[in-house]
Amino acid sequence: MEVGYRKEQPGEATGIVVGTRTLGHGMTREQMIARLSLAAGAGNVAAGLRILTEYVGASLYLLARYDLVQEAGLDFVVCSNWPFDMVRRVESELAANYARTTEFEKCQSILHPRFALLPDDAEVPSDIDRHFCSLTFNVGRTRLALLMLFPTDVVLSPERLRETGLLAGYCVSLSTSRGQKTDREFELTERELECLYWIAEGKTSDEIAMILGISRNTINNYITSVMRKTATKTRSEAIAYAVRNNLV
Repeated sequence: MEVGYRKEQPGEATGIVVGTRTLGHGMTREQMIARLSLAAGAGNVAAGLRILTEYVGASLYLLARYDLVQEAGLDFVVCSNWPFDMVRRVESELAANYARTTEFEKCQSILHPRFALLPDDAEVPSDIDRHFCSLTFNVGRTRLALLMLFPTDVVLSPERLRETGLLAGYCVSLSTSRGQKTDREFELTERELECLYWIAEGKTSDEIAMILGISRNTINNYITSVMRKTATKTRSEAIAYAVRNNLV
């Protein structure tokens, strides 16, 4: 992507010049922080990301969990205002790129803006550039990426892009701690709790399938859903979470 950068002047409003337009509606950094704090404090990740995309001059955002991006389906999407068909089309590209990247390269990419081109057959709104910016950050042990699409010919600020990644991490972390953790157990279905109980008892997927009278694949789907909802990566971590939160 041919990205134009310019230096911001002290005290300047946060609008980003795009041709003759100014994005961000003249919102100052202080106003943005105040609005973001309210959204994050209310546990509203989507509202916080809308504020950040406006701040940085983007039109569309997609927040993805990279630890789930290689699984089937769209569970990797935390929230997004991208057109649904575009999300489906970019799903395989994200998984392939993530698989090709070494762990060292993943660590190096944290809070460093990276640009990539959407697939040729992805349908993009006429006023949106086909390149997207990806900002990777961690919240606890969970690695996330904020993917943003910009209007054509936008002039971007590298400093503001990095700041947006940092603030996105703050928004997700605060929203999670205030809006989800206290009610986390209520997100698990009865079947998911049953599967969690039996894996805590040391049962395999095949054994749980026999006990519950459903297929092994269905059991694995329930367990994957449990790990997604509890932000754990292994069955052992899910069991430890369940014990800490009195779920089993």
